[in-house]
Amino acid sequence: MTSQQSHRKDEHVSIAKKFHHSNSLAGFDQVHFIPVTFPEMAIDDVDISTTVGDLSLSIPFYIEAMTGGSEYTKKLNSKLASISKKCGIAMASGSESVALREPQLTETFSIIRKQNPQGLIFANIGANASVNQAQRAINILHADALEIHVNSVQELIMPEGSRSFNWFTHLSDIKKQISIPVIIKEVGFGMSSTTIHSLYNLGIRYINVGGRGGTNFAQIENFRRHKKEMDYFNDWGLTTVESLFEAQKVPKMNIIATGGITNPMEIVKSLYLGADAVGIASQILVKLINDGEDATIEMINDWIIGIKTILTALGAHNINELRKRESVHSLELQNYLKQRK
Repeated sequence: MTSQQSHRKDEHVSIAKKFHHSNSLAGFDQVHFIPVTFPEMAIDDVDISTTVGDLSLSIPFYIEAMTGGSEYTKKLNSKLASISKKCGIAMASGSESVALREPQLTETFSIIRKQNPQGLIFANIGANASVNQAQRAINILHADALEIHVNSVQELIMPEGSRSFNWFTHLSDIKKQISIPVIIKEVGFGMSSTTIHSLYNLGIRYINVGGRGGTNFAQIENFRRHKKEMDYFNDWGLTTVESLFEAQKVPKMNIIATGGITNPMEIVKSLYLGADAVGIASQILVKLINDGEDATIEMINDWIIGIKTILTALGAHNINELRKRESVHSLELQNYLKQRK
């Protein structure tokens, strides 16, 4: 018998696919590179490897947290893990909270490590989790890092979601007692510099800004409401680009960007704006569902070539050199930056 939580996992995939848009709304069109006429290098000279604190990635983007918790999403996780292995990219699990409540669903997540035994895998748990629950989530995947998702707006709109939030104690305890990197991840509403400063003061050194512009969980959860009356939250939050600028105000943070990143140019712009790595969710999931595993692998390999091509066009041998290139910003973005100082 399918549980309410398993049904919700399937619902999220179905509704996310329904509302998927292939064009980004995350603000990347407001950042333009100044062309380099004489790159004076070859594409084979480009090194796209990156580090996120203690984590080393040979490719600067990975499959971001999406799914697990039902028989259908188990099949998706199996295919996503196979893709991550074949492409040599990292992968984050969807929220494992459901497996902690219903142990019979554990395999819908552990299939990731089974398919990709040597890969870089991130566990995923909610911000209300205890240290014990966080460690159990890590153990399910033998994970290399732990993503803790923060999603207060999603919970408030979700018909069966939480209505009370006291997360800092949990985050502090987990940070002190978990030995692998702990990444605090927004789910699509972005992070302000104030939020990031508060996490830094808590001892957190890894964040995923999870900006507005991609999968919209306010829209998804409102669609699940009987009256669908909370559409006024549809444009809530900061875009991914705005969040990356906010993160620049807090030094010594390891930064991951997600939210509406749909192609190699947007990956490169994210790295340029300070992201150490980039997570891709909806674009990969929809490609997998629509076109299958082989086509998804081909798309990812094309993106890897695309990133190297863009860096070559900018005369940048690596991400550090990329960040020294020039760019201009739209008037709208300039206005935002001026107001936010």
